[in-house]
Amino acid sequence: MRRLLAPPHRSSDPILWHGLIALVFLALVLIRIKIPSAPYFDEVHYLPAARRFLDLSNVLNLEHPPLGKELIALSIWLFGDSPFGWRALAALFGTLALFATMRAMWLTGRAGTASVLTGLFVATNFVLFIQSRIAMLDVFMVSFVMLATWMVVGAWRQNETARWRLLIGGAALGAAMACKWNAVPLAVLPGLTFLAVRVHAAGWQALTATRFPPIRGMALWEAAVWLGVWPLVVYWLAFQPYGAFADPGPTGEGIVALHRHMLDLQQQVLKPHPYQSLWWQWIANSRAIWYLYEVIDGAQRGVMLIGNPVTMIAGVPALGWCLWAGLKEGRRDCLGVALLYLISMALWMIAPKPVQFYFHYFLPSIFLAAALALAVEQLWQRGARIVAAGITLGALVAFAFWYPVLSGAELASNQSFLLWAWFEGWR
Repeated sequence: MRRLLAPPHRSSDPILWHGLIALVFLALVLIRIKIPSAPYFDEVHYLPAARRFLDLSNVLNLEHPPLGKELIALSIWLFGDSPFGWRALAALFGTLALFATMRAMWLTGRAGTASVLTGLFVATNFVLFIQSRIAMLDVFMVSFVMLATWMVVGAWRQNETARWRLLIGGAALGAAMACKWNAVPLAVLPGLTFLAVRVHAAGWQALTATRFPPIRGMALWEAAVWLGVWPLVVYWLAFQPYGAFADPGPTGEGIVALHRHMLDLQQQVLKPHPYQSLWWQWIANSRAIWYLYEVIDGAQRGVMLIGNPVTMIAGVPALGWCLWAGLKEGRRDCLGVALLYLISMALWMIAPKPVQFYFHYFLPSIFLAAALALAVEQLWQRGARIVAAGITLGALVAFAFWYPVLSGAELASNQSFLLWAWFEGWR
């Protein structure tokens, strides 16, 4: 622990630590990934929709863009129409999301300790782990967002690599939007940031000059291509398989009409759901979802979606500190993490979607964990080492304690949920 939380050596890239954390995470995700052996929670919607991309019969589940369902279909095609095949690609993309998050944190501030702590807090925040073990769309969206973040931050930091990074990053932005629209507020951010920084630095020369930040050697128009046009091209390409369906349904009416139909589906008034929640309940970590709780595969089993209590609660004041440090002390890494959290949360504060769930907190929870990592590193450096170590070990212990109901392990009885469901909102 002392070595892990030591002040960062900013010249030493901790990529081996990042890789090790990602591999351990993947190994834990794969344990019992075939359980339950039947579709559960939203798999009952997405698996039939994914299979349609294999048999090209009729279109299902038009509420969301198609790429996430296409990736589930690819997983089935690669690994078989079985529980492992349904979820295998989700596990790999979840691991990519974790690795990309650590790499982005390293490139942001060159702080090895903060990037490693980010990996630990994200890997054990419960949300990434559970979403990496189920055939839902969210893990693909989050993975592409974090891949884009890694690439864009790298382009900012290492200008000589900017073009190939923005080629990948721009594609990832488009792919994220093509999985779920949740990504849209963050997908437009790199382009707007480039514009703001260039105008601030270059003034009236912003349109033509290339010698100014954030990427020296790149004109504004070229950045607009990589961060504006290219993501939209990738987004549009994700819809093209609909043209091969025998019964294309509303997808045959053109891309604009299809998006009107999708928006109508997003805004339709649904019946209240027992597990629905609001954004402030996500911050308070007060409303869980039991993805599964039944006798299946020969035993009583459960899968409980809630945030790691240590990470989610300690992360809130950490986020406030990050915002303060960013504004008052010029900590760009802290300010960036805080703004990404707030922007990803703002969508759900104003969204007209009538029924929302805790898994919509997936993307903000990544940035919350990163904020906690920055705060814990700061606590350690300022001498509050017992607090810093306590938070870190507490998050790891909480993950170990909840692991049985994160991984679908065999439980003792139908009342075993009480061991983890401490509050009414967790039941």
